[in-house]
Amino acid sequence: MEKLTHINQEGRARMVDVSAKEDTLREAVACGRVDMQQQTLERIASGGMSKGDVLAVAQVAGVLAAKQVAQLIPMCHPLFLTGVDLNFTLDLAGSGLIIEATVRTTGKTGVEMEALTAVAVAALTVYDMCKSVDKEMVIGQICLQEKRGGRSGHFRRSEGESVNGQ
Repeated sequence: MEKLTHINQEGRARMVDVSAKEDTLREAVACGRVDMQQQTLERIASGGMSKGDVLAVAQVAGVLAAKQVAQLIPMCHPLFLTGVDLNFTLDLAGSGLIIEATVRTTGKTGVEMEALTAVAVAALTVYDMCKSVDKEMVIGQICLQEKRGGRSGHFRRSEGESVNGQ
């Protein structure tokens, strides 16, 4: 098992020093899912929610969240993000919404936490926008799908373990 990098010699939390690392292109893709009643999903698809365009608001919320990760998660480094995008897939057969976030930077540390946070906040935004018609929505399956760059190289989640079926 590898040594935990966020623990100092006294056993307390620390932010890892990345100053000696080379800048490289970094990319992370995360996804998650919001399960809901079929009629809720249909209202999202048709633009019938009273609070407005659910997916447009969730898109902006996810981008903003990715940009705030260092303020939310104590040991994350502030990063200059070069790209953040979210995609939404309506799973009509499974009565759910799949959210996928892709985050990029050129830097000394990866953007996995930014992609995961973008998905989580986008999902919470969907819940907030739709809770008046469906309080039983379930947010889940938030996971890293893929990451590129850095010392650990390329990671891709095994097939069959993906939220979005890819």
